[in-house]
Amino acid sequence: MSHPPKRKSAPAPPDADAGTSAKKPRKEKKDKGKGKSKDSASGEFRAVKASVMLAIPPCFSAKPQVGAEEMLDSMIMRYIPALRGVVLSHSNIQFLQSVGRIKDDTPFTICNVGFEAMIWSPEVGMKLSAKINLCSPDHISLLVHRTFNVSIPRHHIPTDQWEFEYGPAENDPDYGVEASTKEEDGPDEPMQLDAQTKDGEATPGDEGVDRGGRWIHKVTAARLGGEDGRLEFTVVGLTIANEMLSLLGSIQPDPFSPEHVPQPAQRVSKSPPPPSTTVLAESSEEEDKDVLAVSSDEAEERQREREKKEKEQRKAEKKRKRKEQETQETQDGVQEDIPKKTKKKK
Repeated sequence: MSHPPKRKSAPAPPDADAGTSAKKPRKEKKDKGKGKSKDSASGEFRAVKASVMLAIPPCFSAKPQVGAEEMLDSMIMRYIPALRGVVLSHSNIQFLQSVGRIKDDTPFTICNVGFEAMIWSPEVGMKLSAKINLCSPDHISLLVHRTFNVSIPRHHIPTDQWEFEYGPAENDPDYGVEASTKEEDGPDEPMQLDAQTKDGEATPGDEGVDRGGRWIHKVTAARLGGEDGRLEFTVVGLTIANEMLSLLGSIQPDPFSPEHVPQPAQRVSKSPPPPSTTVLAESSEEEDKDVLAVSSDEAEERQREREKKEKEQRKAEKKRKRKEQETQETQDGVQEDIPKKTKKKK
């Protein structure tokens, strides 16, 4: 009875278990590597395996691979909702089916294509660093990776610590002298810019950044963003327009607090006017109506008088014409009678 349990507890089974346990973590590591997405350290970039249905034009019937690559190129730097980010690059294009389909009379070949893509997909609550591009009293404009736009509105800037300082005016003589000297030193500008730039980005002292003004600390007068002009912010919103992605940022310590949400302007209720003014207004309106009524009556009476005068003139004209006719007729009758009498005497 004691031998069977010894055989069961032989060292071989533990070794097998150890082998299997040692293999399991290796398999898990391999499975992690074969996932559909890989997040970078910052979390804003992802490597994704995706598939899409493409309608390849007939001009690429001899080289469908080239047609698929060209159609995928049109997706670069565009926000794709299915991938939840902006496509930066693609690679490893493969046709998932050996045969394409042609529907009805259309000459396009419909194929299911798989590919790997690098996606830029920032999320709300993520902290990013960007380069200040423009400052104004209402907002701060930044560029992430010198490509994507970020806007930090005024209500997301701690105004109790920072204040806006306006830049020089265009008619400032110092500003004009600087502009003229820079125009005269035009050929030397590229060399100076190369010396002042770092990693291809302009320094915050460039004319384009401080021309409109800058945000400075109220106590130390330090520039917001420091000497290099880089600012760390929290993503509080995403804006998608025309397949372009832009971010809404905040540098408040608690960016999601309801205190930083802009409230709509309250409408001022207009109080009704006092009764005295209403009575005066009503009386004035009644007086105006009476004046209008009187003026209309006078106009009617004048019109009637004119019509009467015209009728009387017409009647008088008719009478005059009748009298003239009668007198003419009598004169003609008298002239006819005179020759008859003279004939009888002869």
